[in-house]
Amino acid sequence: MIRTNTLLKLRDSNFTVWDIVLIPLLSASLTAGKMALVFIPNVEIVTLLFMVYASVFGFRKTFLVALIFSTTEIFFYGVQTWLLAYYLIWPLLSFLAVLLQKGTHSEWPYAILGMIFGLGFGLFFAVIESLFYGIPYGIVYWVRGIPFDLIHGASNFVIVLFLFNPMYNLLTRLRDKYEHNLRVTN
Repeated sequence: MIRTNTLLKLRDSNFTVWDIVLIPLLSASLTAGKMALVFIPNVEIVTLLFMVYASVFGFRKTFLVALIFSTTEIFFYGVQTWLLAYYLIWPLLSFLAVLLQKGTHSEWPYAILGMIFGLGFGLFFAVIESLFYGIPYGIVYWVRGIPFDLIHGASNFVIVLFLFNPMYNLLTRLRDKYEHNLRVTN
């Protein structure tokens, strides 16, 4: 089923063996990162990781990572209305990160995106909740969560500001090294 060429592509597929290994690994790292900080309300590295993954590996791969990550959340928390928001919000963040990547090489725009994302996280979920339970419920949901959104926005800003570039550089170097080694051996 596998034919050998410089990209190790699967027959009749745009995915390489590298992609089939990479995408689940990135998804697992998101789940592990989320679980590592679950005890601190609204402080997380998932936002950072999605932005770095999208910037290094592109939207297509990161979109699949987002679908797997969101689906994996079902095993931990069950099926709830927030799941619909997860299927929308993580690909949206990935798309925005790819757009930023084309226009900047600074960590500051990513930190600002992370802050806006954290501040608007509750509002986005309130809109989804309103679709199921009505607008008054969505308003209460959002207002009650504002203190958590403030923490989320501030922590995203700091985390992304300090960790985006080191993680981006590391993953870019590893990706390039793998691609170089693959070309040399074939």
